[in-house]
Amino acid sequence: MSHATQHSSLLHHLILHSAERTPTAPALTFSGKTLDYATLANDVQAFAAGLMALKLQRGQRVGIYLDKRFEFVIAAFGTAAAGCVFVPINPLLKPEQVGYILRDCQVAALVTSPERLALLVDELARSPDVQHAIVTGTPETLPDLQGCGCQRWSDALAHPAQAGHRVIDTDMLAILYTSGSTGKPKGVVLSHRNMVMGAKSVASYLENRADDTLLAALPLSFDAGFSQLTTAFHVGARAVLINYLLPKDVLNAVVKEKVTGLTAVPPLWIQLTQLEWPASVTDHLRYIANTGGRMPLETLKSLRAALPRTKPYLMYGLTEAFRATYLPPDQVDIRPDSIGKAIPNAEVLVLRDDGTPCAPNEPGELVQRGALVGMGYWNDAEKTAERYKPLPVGVGGREAGMMLPEIAVYSGDNVRMDEEGYLYFIGRRDEMIKTSGYRVSPTEIEEVLYGTQRVGEVAAFGVSHPTLGQAIVVIATARACETLTAEALQTELQALCKAHLPIYMQPAHIEIHEGSLPRNPNGKIDRKTLSTAHTNRFE
Repeated sequence: MSHATQHSSLLHHLILHSAERTPTAPALTFSGKTLDYATLANDVQAFAAGLMALKLQRGQRVGIYLDKRFEFVIAAFGTAAAGCVFVPINPLLKPEQVGYILRDCQVAALVTSPERLALLVDELARSPDVQHAIVTGTPETLPDLQGCGCQRWSDALAHPAQAGHRVIDTDMLAILYTSGSTGKPKGVVLSHRNMVMGAKSVASYLENRADDTLLAALPLSFDAGFSQLTTAFHVGARAVLINYLLPKDVLNAVVKEKVTGLTAVPPLWIQLTQLEWPASVTDHLRYIANTGGRMPLETLKSLRAALPRTKPYLMYGLTEAFRATYLPPDQVDIRPDSIGKAIPNAEVLVLRDDGTPCAPNEPGELVQRGALVGMGYWNDAEKTAERYKPLPVGVGGREAGMMLPEIAVYSGDNVRMDEEGYLYFIGRRDEMIKTSGYRVSPTEIEEVLYGTQRVGEVAAFGVSHPTLGQAIVVIATARACETLTAEALQTELQALCKAHLPIYMQPAHIEIHEGSLPRNPNGKIDRKTLSTAHTNRFE
């Protein structure tokens, strides 16, 4: 195929086409080592051949439970090249949460490290669909897993090249798990088209180019984290992987790698503003981008003072449709509290409950249509029907004579649009907790606490917090037979949360309540009333 006619329509094309154009250009850096595009493309194709040798069928799921490293990227893009579906699992999740995901979408093969695999032995025994484990590194011995074959990473890449299953751009590519407002995480199904069009759209407004270096600081199990890879590979740029412990590590990487684009969530930006930025950073850091919640104005001001020549992009999106809006840098001074306008090749509407468009500045639900709209929630018809709905006639170019429905994403977020078409976020319609850039389900936390059998009633909710966005507060009652003091029970519950929940889900405050928790008219525990009493706790 000539370069002039190259058109990336499938995820792995982003790497393969850049490898054809610029084989020796740097593609991916991790821990001081860099792979060029030719090497990365070869490894992606080798991993695809390894999956084909395992006789994985088209559309079968491959779980990836790793921190950021070369193998994560090769496994994700290699799974795509095989015509299978990758499931990136947040490395912060505990074994029981990983097990839930493995079983929920019937993962057939799991890519993980020897250390992580050791923690998952019990969960794998309960996950009969997992037939194969591919282990990174060079372990001398491989565990004997019941009903599950195990092989080293090097062996998985040692098979002769072979073509993957034939897929097209509307086929399923990935399942990203995101917390729902009730219960367990939901798997958002994304197609090749969703991810590839998303990469092209974002790269176009960020003006990404081949000489860019993008720092992948966000988890790759996040759509915005994975987007650092896709936008870089689309234009033939370099992505740098970092697993950071401290914000200082991120700043050091920006300086050392001469990063040109950095995308982060508000809690990280808040921490980064408290560091001393070397004056030289603004020579190479072309843009910064915020996602996963609103950046506080003070933080934005501090960043702009430290980085006078760096363009700020404020973005908003939801996993269900990858990315929705961005505020162009030239608008940041004029309307710093806006989430901007629709990104290229997407349309964002503000609709009333009856499906009609809102007037300027009238609050309504943000609804997104276009090629970035995902394929629903895995194996959950009810939640899919709540969030993914047909557009009504007369909205977004829908004419009455069109017979096939067009499915749009109804975000559950209230926004308003001004006369010039700029959008402003008002709030969530449900009770999701937005903390550290994550969406956390209150009932998922409550279920863990109920599971300890140490509480009578429990309610979790988010309250405004200056650095986290929202902090998690838990109000619990003691069981009738409980003999511990309130203080001792509080300490015990904190320890149980630490043992059973990833760090971003752990409550910032637990309170033991005397008597029953308040109820709403439906008889449910009234989180709203409880949260009102704690509104200013962290301010």
